[in-house]
Parts: sequence; C-alpha cells; structure tokens
Amino acid sequence: MKRGGLVLKLYEHSLSLLLLALFIASFTLHAFGGTSAYNEEQLSHGESQVTILEYLATSRFWFESFQNWQSEFLAVAVLVGASVYLREKGSPESKPVAEPHYETGA
Repeated sequence: MKRGGLVLKLYEHSLSLLLLALFIASFTLHAFGGTSAYNEEQLSHGESQVTILEYLATSRFWFESFQNWQSEFLAVAVLVGASVYLREKGSPESKPVAEPHYETGA
C-alpha cells in the first residue's frame, strides 16, 4: 500500500467496488434465471418466448427484484463482513488506507 498507484486506488474503494460487483452479478443472474422460468411458463400456456431484454421490461421482473427480501439480508451480511477487511477512502469509520496496522492500532 505504501507504493501507491493503481493498487492503492483500487484498495481505497474496495468496499464500493465489491458491493457494485455483487449488485451487478445478482441483477444479471436474476435476469437470466427469471427469463428461463418465464419462458417455461410461457410455453406451458402456448405463448411465445421472450428475450432477456424483453423480460427486463416486464412487471414480473421488477416485482421479483423489489420483493427479493433474501438479497437484503445477504447485502447486510456482506456489508458487515466486508467492512471488517476492506476500506473506503474518506469514510469516517475507516482508518487511513495507506497506514499500517501497527501505526494506527486498528
């Protein structure tokens, strides 16, 4: 961390980057899995299948996204767990990013 550069910049925002990656991954997986389930249901009713982009425009996708309470619990657990090890530059809860543990006592 003392050398700085790109590695330090990434580490300074590692918590935000992790949460963004988890959000994108869960959104993408939900889109793929939901499209598959929706298309199975469509076929069983004799209707045509939809693409992922068409599924993203359905009210079902957005209802499922907002009602997914399990993801809220996972998000809280990840926040608590990740904040122990990762840092966010400028956060009042975080020690200075480049400071070693022995200098800050944390």
